[in-house]
Amino acid sequence: MSDDTTNTTHETPTRRDTLKYGGALATGAALAGCSELVGQDGDEAAETTGGESYSVSMEPMGSVAFDRVPERWIAYDGGYADMAVALGQAAGLAGIGGADRYYTAVYDELPGVTVDRDVLEQYPEVRTKEEFYELESDVHLYDPQMLVNWFDWDDDDVEEIASNVAPFVGNLIFRRSDEWHDYRYYTLYEAFEKVAEVFQQQARYEAFSELHTEYIAAIQERLPPSDERPTAFLTFEGADEPEAFSPYRLDDGGTSKKQWRDLGVHDALAGTGTENLSTTNRGKLDYENLLEVDPDVILVRGHERKSATEFRNTVLEYMQSHPVGSELTAVQNGRVYRGGYLNQGPIHNFFLTERAAKQLFPEEFGDVTGDERLFDRQRVADIITGDR
Repeated sequence: MSDDTTNTTHETPTRRDTLKYGGALATGAALAGCSELVGQDGDEAAETTGGESYSVSMEPMGSVAFDRVPERWIAYDGGYADMAVALGQAAGLAGIGGADRYYTAVYDELPGVTVDRDVLEQYPEVRTKEEFYELESDVHLYDPQMLVNWFDWDDDDVEEIASNVAPFVGNLIFRRSDEWHDYRYYTLYEAFEKVAEVFQQQARYEAFSELHTEYIAAIQERLPPSDERPTAFLTFEGADEPEAFSPYRLDDGGTSKKQWRDLGVHDALAGTGTENLSTTNRGKLDYENLLEVDPDVILVRGHERKSATEFRNTVLEYMQSHPVGSELTAVQNGRVYRGGYLNQGPIHNFFLTERAAKQLFPEEFGDVTGDERLFDRQRVADIITGDR
């Protein structure tokens, strides 16, 4: 990490300046994510500096300047891509860092909302400098420290792309258990607000935020008392015949657990000392371990391309036939479900919260395979398309 803790905006002209806009990454410790800077500039809102110029500040990059609103963009994960789509920017999608975890099928239920799947197929794993140069996007919705810690970049590589192609704006928020992430985290809607500032779509963000608050409040009013809510074990296991399970902790504040926190579900691993899945913790639990916990509900990630029925006919059916797994209360009661997306944005969250409410409280919200809807698809679509 650099000893330079000055959080300044890089304003050296680049070849991109002659094309669409100028803007770059704050250098030094802000780029490296020094904890000393947390809470200083990361909370600043976008501010117009005259004409079309404005800046957006988000950890770990610091202040990023834009001369024009970005048009072409790439995102590392489906959560940030979903934010851009929610803000009416789907047409600008140029690629994604991990297409396998960007679930676009939900858009089929929103009139007028779509993404170009050909783009996702052509550029499904944008992670190399060569690809960033090739795509020539106007903004990269990536946490650059994720590139450093996961894909062998260094801070000079980040600065090179930020200066020669386009800036980075993003923060890895889906979990909060990685030791290298020693700077501020953001909630889903805090990060969404930053992306709205990037695209200057604050009105769409405010409309989403208002609808989301209304939606969650309406669901929470119908929840049973806390002592009547189930314990749940959230895990990743992508096999159709699972034998071992990577644990997630529901008390981790990451955005991938948002729906479970909003629904007040109890973490079955509370008090066990089991740590959350992270870059360094790759431990797994077997069926014997699970029997010691014996959760009311088991939520399995890694099966989001399956329907609820397909999941039950593969994963649940196998667990029901397993000599040890079949002893689990959740298995005996048929309460093993898909666990939701690892990376969710605001649109995803509307659908995943609806699904989770049905999984946990079917008596109140209807069966997960049923047709009951807990939010108005047209209202969400109208915000996205600008018809509200």
